[in-house]
Amino acid sequence: MLQYPHFDPVIFTIGPFQARWYGMMYVIGVLVGWALGRWRASRPGSGWTAAEMDDFVTYLILGIVLGGRLGYVCFYNPSYYFSNPSEIIAVWNGGMSFHGGVIGVITACWLFARNKAKPLLAVGDFVAPLVPPGIFFGRLGNFINGELWGRTTDGWWGMVFPGAGSLPRHPSQLYEATLEGLALFLLLWFYSARPRPRGAVGGLFLVGYGVFRFTVEFARQPDAQLGFVALNWMSMGQVLCLPMILFGLWLMFRKQGG
Repeated sequence: MLQYPHFDPVIFTIGPFQARWYGMMYVIGVLVGWALGRWRASRPGSGWTAAEMDDFVTYLILGIVLGGRLGYVCFYNPSYYFSNPSEIIAVWNGGMSFHGGVIGVITACWLFARNKAKPLLAVGDFVAPLVPPGIFFGRLGNFINGELWGRTTDGWWGMVFPGAGSLPRHPSQLYEATLEGLALFLLLWFYSARPRPRGAVGGLFLVGYGVFRFTVEFARQPDAQLGFVALNWMSMGQVLCLPMILFGLWLMFRKQGG
C-alpha cells in the first residue's frame, strides 16, 4: 500500500485571499495549452497567428470555468445546488465536470469561429491537442485535493485517502492524469502533425477521451449522491462518455463535403 502524501490544499494566504493548488493546476494547464498553441500557430500553414491564439485564450478560460462548473451542478448534484444557489460559484471548493467543460469549450470555439470567420471544425481541430495538458494538471489538482478517489483495492498501489474510510483505494485521479492527459496529448499531437480531414482531430479527441474515461471509471468510485445510474454498473461519467464517443466517430469517418 502506498502512503497518500497529505497535501496542504492552500499554497499561501494574503488576508482573506487564499491561493489553492486546485485552482493553480487549472492556471498551469491553461498556460501550457496557450504556449503550445502559440508555438503551433507560428508553424507554416497553421492558419492561425499567435495574436489569434492570445484572443482565443479568453474564450477558452470562460468556456472551461462556466461549462465545467455548470456541468457539475446540472449533471452531478442539481438538487443540492438548486437548494443552495450561493454555492454554485464556490469553485474553490472543487466540483468541476469535464463533460460540462467540453460543452463550454465547444461553445467557446463556436463563438470564436463566428467572430473570426473561421470554420468551426477547423477551430476544433486546432484546439483539441491543446486540451489534454489542462486535463493532466486538473487531475493532479483532484489528487492534491484528495477528491474523486477510486474504488477499494488490495493492490500494493492502493492509497488511504482522507475522508474515504480506512481501506486503500485506487488513485484513479492519477490514472486519469496519465491516460486522459499525457497519453491523449501524445496521441493527438502526433496525429495532428499531418494534414487530416476537417473534424478528424477533434473527433479523435472525443473518442480518445471517451474511451479512456469510460475505462478508468471502472476503478473510480461513483459519486455518492448518484451511485450507478444505468444498468446497475454504469456511472454518470460513463453515460456521458457514450455520446462523446459516437459523435467523435462520426466526425472522424463522416463523408467530407465538397
